[in-house]
Amino acid sequence: MKGLKGFDVIIKVTTGIIALIALIASFFVFDNPSTSGRGKLLLILAVIFTVVFVLEILLFNGRLVREVSKMSSRISKTERESLLHFPAPVIVIDDRGTIIWYNRSFGQNVFTDGEAYGLNILDIVEMDLRKVFSQEGEIVCLKNRFYQTRGIHTEGSGELSMIYFNDNTEFVELEYEHKESHKNVIIISVDNYEDLMEGARESDKAHALVQIEKLIENFTEGTTAFYKKVGSDKFYVVMEDRHLRPIIENRFKILEYARTIRVDERQNLTLSIGVGSYADNLAESEYYARQALDMCLGRGGDQAAVRKDNNNYEFFGGVSKGVEKSTKVKTRMIAGSMIDLMQQAEKILVMGHRFSDLDAVGSAVGMCSAARKMGKESYVVVNRDQSLAKLLINYLDEHDINNYFITPADGIEKMNERTMLIVVDTHNPDLVESKEVLARARSIIVIDHHRMMVKSIENAVMFYQEPTASSACEMVAELIEYFGISSKIPSSVAEAMLSGIMLDTKNFIMKTGVRTFEAAAFLKKLGADTVTVKKMFANSIETYQYKSQIINSAQIYRKCAIACAELVFDNIRIASSQAADDLLGIVGVNASFVLYEQNGIVNISGRSMGEFNVQIVMESLGGGGHQTMAATQIQTDLNSAGRMLKNAIDEYIRNNG
Repeated sequence: MKGLKGFDVIIKVTTGIIALIALIASFFVFDNPSTSGRGKLLLILAVIFTVVFVLEILLFNGRLVREVSKMSSRISKTERESLLHFPAPVIVIDDRGTIIWYNRSFGQNVFTDGEAYGLNILDIVEMDLRKVFSQEGEIVCLKNRFYQTRGIHTEGSGELSMIYFNDNTEFVELEYEHKESHKNVIIISVDNYEDLMEGARESDKAHALVQIEKLIENFTEGTTAFYKKVGSDKFYVVMEDRHLRPIIENRFKILEYARTIRVDERQNLTLSIGVGSYADNLAESEYYARQALDMCLGRGGDQAAVRKDNNNYEFFGGVSKGVEKSTKVKTRMIAGSMIDLMQQAEKILVMGHRFSDLDAVGSAVGMCSAARKMGKESYVVVNRDQSLAKLLINYLDEHDINNYFITPADGIEKMNERTMLIVVDTHNPDLVESKEVLARARSIIVIDHHRMMVKSIENAVMFYQEPTASSACEMVAELIEYFGISSKIPSSVAEAMLSGIMLDTKNFIMKTGVRTFEAAAFLKKLGADTVTVKKMFANSIETYQYKSQIINSAQIYRKCAIACAELVFDNIRIASSQAADDLLGIVGVNASFVLYEQNGIVNISGRSMGEFNVQIVMESLGGGGHQTMAATQIQTDLNSAGRMLKNAIDEYIRNNG
């Protein structure tokens, strides 16, 4: 029931106006001497119609009163008296939500716009009646006041229900202020500070330091935050949620401003920012911030990471290329510690990722050979049938007297309490060659050059990650150089590692630094033959033809070449990867993506020349990799995967320009 303000009122008012007009017109007709009997009949009908209308109004009002009275009569006199003076606002509604009774507090404090009888409660305030009648109730807002509402179905009154309103405005505002003033620790670090300042003039160093501090001041300006410089390259910032939220929504513009700062006109400055959010206290927030900063540094720097609840991270930036570190101090220290750990093991197993490539197999063979030269029983765990480096595996079987390779099943049998597992070319536990071998390992060393992913091997005794390295083979070659056993490494093993470097650098074009050439020179010194290595990349004529078909299917979308492999064949992974590499040779293409479907899963290989970060795109689809080389797998069909990829490209361009 809506009362006299409802649709029925409009109809009755309109009918009354019509009746009044008809009555007046009839009187004019009746006064006219020439009026016929038909006119007099019209006057009589108009009078009757008017009388009926007046009676209808009276009867309608009577029905409204009787209806409300009928409902109200179901509430006993004692209940009405007790609720009438109840300090909290109370209303009684029927099964349709119509208000049939309310007490004085409701009329004076909640609804002050006149009588509420006959109005629907949902027309007065927006609420979910299911929540209202739940145990928790619901908080509603009415005229800038917040009320905790709870409802009960009254006993013995049929379909009637009672709802009372508890004014919680002060509590809600206090809770809101508590959330807005929650403190977060932010750690800002200058990437490669020592290498950046090395060789720069003192005046340039001072100018850069002033600009950095000015940048931090601008970052906290207009907020209640404060910052503290804890080192020449590190700042701590404590900021409330109310100020941190807009910074996150603007995707940390400070990263862009930092790239405009140059040192000695040589290279731009970049920052890594770790944010400890969703913490219970400042100590926990600082711990989260350090974790987030380590995640940024493990992904190459020039980005911000917000550590959220449940160990989840949200990343911003990461569009610049990682700067290679010129010093090998870290590698030397890692090599010394690794030797001590390997000496304590009885057996050593080395394992790469599923569908192992030349880099995974080459780096695994290098570590296995080094372990054997230390006198340890060592093997490489690999699935020959799924490996993409079958030519390399067969070559090593033919040219080396040692049996390097065992199956994952054999690896499980060799696992015991004193068996060490070395994981190379991946740090994601879901991507390793054998999850069972990883699960049984008690001592794990991880060697990887990929950018840090949120999901990583957590129980490793040593985690050696260098995202600026070209390949895992480059990292292993540097370690072997410090192991002091380089002269004992066979030339076939050196060729295996050189093939991995050539694969990931695209023949020394992509991600190639000074240390990459130094590692290649070291392997060449060990007897690696470049012609033999080149043969590792040979394809069959069928694979080459399929690769050409994939390239012919390519289309350009927002300066990205996207190709789909309609057919599935034995070497589809090799052909798709090589097709993605070749598509980068098209003029105006910043990135390339090749999609193919296998066993109900769509695989996507992404490549770029560095301007376009394919890692961020692949991460948004559940994958990962490098800035120039990344991949993912999606359980869907090709058409859906293509749409998802285009949406991810749009999102990346929208966020990173």
